[in-house]
Order: sequence, then structure tokens, then C-alpha cells
Amino acid sequence: MNAPRRTLKERIGFDAGRRLPAEEAIEFAGANDVFFMDIQTDLEPNSFESFDDARCDRIRKLKDRFGIRLGLHTLSGVNVAEISPFCRDAVDEYLRAYVDLSQKLDADWIVVHGGYHFTSCRNERMQASVERLQRISEYAEKAGAQLLLENLQWEPVLAEVNYLPVTPAECRWYFEQLPCPNIKWSFTANHAHLLPGSSIAAFVDAMPFIELCREVRLADNNGVYEIHQHPGEGTVDFGALFKKIEGLGYQGHYTNGWGTLEAMIEGRDYMLARAHAAGVNVD
Repeated sequence: MNAPRRTLKERIGFDAGRRLPAEEAIEFAGANDVFFMDIQTDLEPNSFESFDDARCDRIRKLKDRFGIRLGLHTLSGVNVAEISPFCRDAVDEYLRAYVDLSQKLDADWIVVHGGYHFTSCRNERMQASVERLQRISEYAEKAGAQLLLENLQWEPVLAEVNYLPVTPAECRWYFEQLPCPNIKWSFTANHAHLLPGSSIAAFVDAMPFIELCREVRLADNNGVYEIHQHPGEGTVDFGALFKKIEGLGYQGHYTNGWGTLEAMIEGRDYMLARAHAAGVNVD
């Protein structure tokens, strides 16, 4: 059976992260017509160890009750480009555990990252990152899990530590090395907004967007450094953003990521108004 066609409002969800226990976040989503949401399960109140069979069963029933599609979001602070003994094995185990939990929760996707490097070892760490993602994609494919690789934020030129992937060129390289049907793209628009000499629209144009993108993550920022602001507080043109992405025929979901859950609901209304003013069909 085909999924029902959703309005733009119904396609804008939120990243609950660790703001509330997963159960409360799902109930809040259901009460506010949110049908897509992420949770983060490293630490309290959603620590990984707390997801026993009984809790997973409660969460599955709740999300089914409200018709919510649930994603899991790994921590970008866990270095998927890890190359040190013992630590590199632990990262593999960490990612496999997320895949296993996604199956217990009937989660629809898992957001993953490419890790980070320390400038002098960029190439070595990029290769380690791709090899690790290849291994976890094979593990996820056997389980029927969908991975979404997120583009991360640009850091200042003099920063020693830099995330992966950040630029369109890095993103394209990753997906060329990972032609896996169960690895797609989570496009974080506010990260693209930070790239010097570029823009959200330029990032979109540089990628095979419809082929790869399965989630668009949203927040405002000042275009200078990493900060997740409420829409209207920074310099992101949300009308232009939705006009660009919706104009390509994108039918996937969006994920708000800033502030409180209440703030993300308020921000959704602001973004819909900007989209409507730009001529985007929001109904």
C-alpha cells in the first residue's frame, strides 16, 4: 500500500534528541501533528541501556498509534574516521548496536556521520571512514536498515579538527565510494549555509539531490559559525530554500533541529509562512 500524500506541514518533523524520554517526545509529536522525528539514544533520558524489550514495545506501540515514522541519530562526536587500536573496533560495535536497536524499535532510518580528521591525517581518516561505513552498510542491509549520511558543518580555516563530509565534493566522493542502496543522504541545510563562497542552493545543485536525499534537516544560523537558531533569527532564506528543494520534486521529510520541542513547532509555522509567500504549495 502506498503511503498517503502528506502536506508540507505534515512532512516537517523534529529532532527530539535527548530533550525528553522517547515516549514523551512521541506523545508530544502526536499531539502536534508531527509525523517524523529523530531521537538520540546515547545518554539519559534515552540511554542505550534503557531500551529493554518492554521499553521498545511501548515505543513501537506509541509511534504506531500516532502514525509517526521514527529515526535514530548517532552522535557526531563518535569518530567514524577512527584509526586507533581498540577505539576503531569500538566504533564498529557502536554503529552495529544502533542498527540492532533500530530493528527493535522499527525505526525507519539511522543518521550516521563520516567522523572527523586532524588536518595532517585527512586522507587516511577519510579512507578509514568509508571502509567503516561500508562495513556497517553491509550489516544494515542484512537487517533491512536504512542509513542516512549527514553533511556536517564547516569549521574555520585555522581549526585543527574538521568534520567529514562537509563540502559537496566530499559528499560526492563518499557516495561514489559507497554505492550502497541502503546509504542515502541527510542534507543539513544550515550546515551548507556556513560554507564560505557557497550557499544552500549551490550545495543542492552540486549534488544528485533527488537520487540521494531522504531527509532535509533545518535550523537557522548566522552564516558565520555553527549555531542552531530559531528561524528568523539568522540569515537563512527559508522561502527560497523550500522553493528550491520542493521545485526539484523532493517528497521526503524535513527535520527541525534547534531549541525546545515547542520552539520547533512554532518555527514550523514560520517556515510554512515563508514557503507560502515564496509560492510553494504547502497544502
